[in-house]
Amino acid sequence: MDQTLDRATPESVGIPSSVIHEWVDELDSMVSDAHSLMVVRHGKVVAEGWWAPNGRELNQTLFSLSKSFTSTAVGLAVEEGHFGLDDYVLSFFPAETPAKVSPNLAAMKVRHLLAMCTGHREPTDERVFGGKDTNWVRSFLSLPVGEPPGTYFLYNSPATYMLSAIIQKRTGTKLIDYLRPRLFEPLGIENPTWEEDPRGINTGGFGLQVRTEEIARFGQLYLQKGIWGGRRLISAEWVEAATSFQIDNAPNENPDWALGYGYQFWRGRHDSYRGDGAFGQFCVVVPAEDLVIAVTAGTGWMHRVLDSIWEILLPGLRSAGLPEDPPAHRVLTERLASLALVPRPGAVSSTLEASLDGAEFAIDPNPRGLTALRLEFDSHGGVLTLRERGKERPRRLGFGRETWHKGRSTLMPEWRGQPLVASAGWPRPDCLEVDVCLYSSPFRYTINLDFAGLDVRVSTRVNVAFGPTDLGVFVARRTAPALATGIG
Repeated sequence: MDQTLDRATPESVGIPSSVIHEWVDELDSMVSDAHSLMVVRHGKVVAEGWWAPNGRELNQTLFSLSKSFTSTAVGLAVEEGHFGLDDYVLSFFPAETPAKVSPNLAAMKVRHLLAMCTGHREPTDERVFGGKDTNWVRSFLSLPVGEPPGTYFLYNSPATYMLSAIIQKRTGTKLIDYLRPRLFEPLGIENPTWEEDPRGINTGGFGLQVRTEEIARFGQLYLQKGIWGGRRLISAEWVEAATSFQIDNAPNENPDWALGYGYQFWRGRHDSYRGDGAFGQFCVVVPAEDLVIAVTAGTGWMHRVLDSIWEILLPGLRSAGLPEDPPAHRVLTERLASLALVPRPGAVSSTLEASLDGAEFAIDPNPRGLTALRLEFDSHGGVLTLRERGKERPRRLGFGRETWHKGRSTLMPEWRGQPLVASAGWPRPDCLEVDVCLYSSPFRYTINLDFAGLDVRVSTRVNVAFGPTDLGVFVARRTAPALATGIG
């Protein structure tokens, strides 16, 4: 089976190269951390780009775009007879069923999990994923269900997790392994990964990682009503049901989140549908235009990405092919090839920087248990090192000077294992600013070190977050000649 998408010029499928160029410029200007894009029309990739150091071979963190893949697994499991949409949720989990079952909980069905209309009135994420009980199924079933299922829309990642748990319960395989021969391998999704709960169940509603083109192939599969390479992977009936209006999700100030919800797919303007993930992952399908768009980014303004598609790309589409335009296509190709995340600017603060090379600081008591800080500089950049109470190995972050230093770091525990780039500059003579981009995810961190005499005030913020974006402050005091703990 041919697992790739063909390439073509935009003009050959009725899109002026200049229109795509305008759209790319808009993405680049309004989304400070755009990471990748792909435009597919009539089954052919006509534009693709990655903001370096991102690249075509790198998996992207999908957050809730994962839900649409979980929905697909449910459709396959239903077709294979493992369970039905009208099966009651409690029927799968007798061991986790609470002693007292409300009528609304008893009435909850698989289809209600799919359509985010379980009857819960209050957000469930923190109570299920953030609670003390590591049995997330039991935590979910213990929540009060205030409305009859099917009557009230509430976006609900634990509901999607329950779909993953049901698949594992009935098929005997994890969600990712169930999808591997049925979806991932036929589509050429080569190295997917999926987060798990403490008991080894894939999270379902988030945590999937695949490449940008694999997002586009998934959208193209749905556009083709479940057929790929001449072989049916998903039933046409499931594609229709999953992407159709199943529950009213209005009101919402952003129209693309108020036009109805399907089975883990959003309905959107221009009779479109999509999977999307927090802070900017998109798989947008516009059947009337035979169009699929994949985007990954780090933005708190997801609606602006969709606005740019509707306001720039769609008006530029033509129903028939256009004459080739080699100059415009060359300019677009060069633009796409030059996409890059911008490192931190700032000239050397020569006097202060020279005095800080090798400087060590004792950190005031803090919730993270950090005890010491050290700075080192050279002509290419430097290293920031932190020591933590009770830990023998210090945490290090290398950074470039007006360029990116590429690597990995455990300076913050949540960075562990993730590829990142870092750069530093001096926006003011007494302030060192370190920029850290976890480029396979939406997150970009800024660490400010403000110097005053022998003290340094260190503050950290992140571009997007599910909670506060200001991540705290600590103060460190310079020691001489060196710290007894000996960082380095």
